[in-house]
Amino acid sequence: MKSLRRSLGPLCVLVLLSAAAAQSVRQGAVEAELVPAVASIQPGHAFDIALRLVHDPHWHTYWLNPGTGYPTAIQWALPPGWQAGEIRWPVPHVLQDAGGRIIGQGYDGEVFLLVTLTPPAGLQPGTSVTLKAAVSWLMCRDVCMPGEAALALTLPVEAGPPAPHPQWAEKLAAARGQLPHAPDGWPLAAARAGATVTLTVHPPAGRALTPADFHFFAGDNLIAYDQPQPGRMSADGAFVFELPIDNDGPKDALRLRGVLALDQGSIPGIAVDLPLGAAGAAPSGKNQVTSAKNNSGLLGTLALALLGGLVLNLMPCVFPVLGIKILGFVHQAGADRRKVTLHGLLFALGVLVSFWVLAGALIALRAGGKELGWGFQLQEPGFVFALAVLLLVFALNLSGLFEFGLSATGVGAGLQTKSGYSGSFFTGVLATVVATPCSAPFLAPALGAALTLSPVESICVFTAIALGLAVPYLLLSVFPAAVKLLPRPGAWMETFKQLMAFPLYATVGSLVWVLAGQTPDTGLLKVLFGLVLVAMAVWAYGRWTQHGGSPGRRRFGYALAAVLLAAGVVVGYPVKPSAEIVWERWSPETVARLRAEGKTLYVDFTARWCATCQSNKAVVFSSAKVRAALRRQGVVLLRADWTSRDPLITETLASFNRSAVPMDLIYAPGRPDPLILPELLTPDIVLNALQQISEKRERAGGDGSE
Repeated sequence: MKSLRRSLGPLCVLVLLSAAAAQSVRQGAVEAELVPAVASIQPGHAFDIALRLVHDPHWHTYWLNPGTGYPTAIQWALPPGWQAGEIRWPVPHVLQDAGGRIIGQGYDGEVFLLVTLTPPAGLQPGTSVTLKAAVSWLMCRDVCMPGEAALALTLPVEAGPPAPHPQWAEKLAAARGQLPHAPDGWPLAAARAGATVTLTVHPPAGRALTPADFHFFAGDNLIAYDQPQPGRMSADGAFVFELPIDNDGPKDALRLRGVLALDQGSIPGIAVDLPLGAAGAAPSGKNQVTSAKNNSGLLGTLALALLGGLVLNLMPCVFPVLGIKILGFVHQAGADRRKVTLHGLLFALGVLVSFWVLAGALIALRAGGKELGWGFQLQEPGFVFALAVLLLVFALNLSGLFEFGLSATGVGAGLQTKSGYSGSFFTGVLATVVATPCSAPFLAPALGAALTLSPVESICVFTAIALGLAVPYLLLSVFPAAVKLLPRPGAWMETFKQLMAFPLYATVGSLVWVLAGQTPDTGLLKVLFGLVLVAMAVWAYGRWTQHGGSPGRRRFGYALAAVLLAAGVVVGYPVKPSAEIVWERWSPETVARLRAEGKTLYVDFTARWCATCQSNKAVVFSSAKVRAALRRQGVVLLRADWTSRDPLITETLASFNRSAVPMDLIYAPGRPDPLILPELLTPDIVLNALQQISEKRERAGGDGSE
């Protein structure tokens, strides 16, 4: 009987503890409790515990990066010597409202948020320990409500290895299977270009997957959570996803972090932590795919560079002197074929050396830029703007608005008539100098390569362009009779030159699109005005300096072009968003959450096509006094962007008897209704409204601070 009592004693304790552990706290639509994976604690040995959340139907809580709302949090109150790890988040899913609009990232139903606890080695067997935690969450359906609970769990301390908890061990083991991890055989690569991150995934052979089976959840705000993630399958069986960068995300992110969720198979999600390299970066993973794809990409770039060098010979700056140069070689060498060939080789060497010098200068520039913290150059708005200005000027030149490059021909006249082999070498240098002013459609890719590829690859690209430029001269020096086969210069060359301007205009457009994600709305408008002034400067230069006329007329043209160009750069140079002015995306859930936290909110209902809206922001938030007042009172800025049709914003405007933007509201703690500001704003109007709110809070007993 005594032995029976001894055997039943520990079992009764476990049953009682299980009953205690099963106790939960319910608030609103969520039930919360702490549940352990073990039935007892072994001193010094870590074990898993979980916050179990059970949601009512159609309700949800949020993941580590919620999108909207805020994530569930656990604040532990543990005995001395205990250590608690971070929450290990299960793979989330996309949260949608009744209309199918994406509203966040999180969980519904039953979810276990696992945490590893490590007890001190000095615990005494035969005692018990109570573990306490204060947890908070945001639960949402059509509305959102904050929830919180004080939870506790008591477990006995045993000397031997703990037994699995009879109620929760199996469920927590299943929950571990829902955690994202980094499996073998899934090489990944990420590259950032402008406003898009490209994620390349190489699944193991034999997996029947489609792009629709994947979804990427960013661990920070880099990727827009509510935008489509178009995917495609490449020729080598990889999945390529275009992830749109969030306008409010970190501008200097160097890594892509998050979870790549899978809708089928034994792997619920892949943990992603990748460097953001240039396009074509090698995938990472234990089972690396071969670099044949990257090599083929480089070979393709070299082929295009070679073709670009060949086409340079058709540009008006170069083509008319092609045959003259070759006949000059023949004249210098007489009838000696070997000497003619040697002159051609030295000419080609001059071209190569010139391009190598150019490549070296750009590589040095890249190295200096990295030391200055450029990182990837297209992440720097100033660089993007400068490149857009440069390409716009080249495009307008090709369109015939003005001409340059003619003086370079005159400068090289002495070299061109210089006798001997040195003359042939410097003629190659001259060909490069003459070609570069009108070579933008083909040197622009080389410039990009010099700033993104490795130094060796960059030199290879420039070498290919140089060979393309030099090969016709070299071939004609070997076969001088072929000069007769060249087409005659004519009007077709001018048409060809003008046609080459349109790819540059397209490139300028794409760079402006990149700047749209790097500057505030009003900043982008200034960029566009700046480019217009640059175009006007080029027009003035071509109109008054290159069509004859008196020296005074030319001086006027130079001065006007310089003033307009300087004005364009000053007006258009992009300004990064102020660190003091950080806009969060508006939603009713966000408003409810922040008001529940006692925050003062400034809500701007706006649209890009609304000129008054842009004028208001430019006038008000450029004021240092306004920024200081917002910072002093801890005001949270929310933007409701109505640029595209949004029924939720339309409904909210209607609730205030408005059918148009702008509409600016200030929500203050303790006031049920917001303060509605006038449609036309000035810094004084906003400052007076903030002062009014501050004084009312002080009269109510607050100090006006958060």
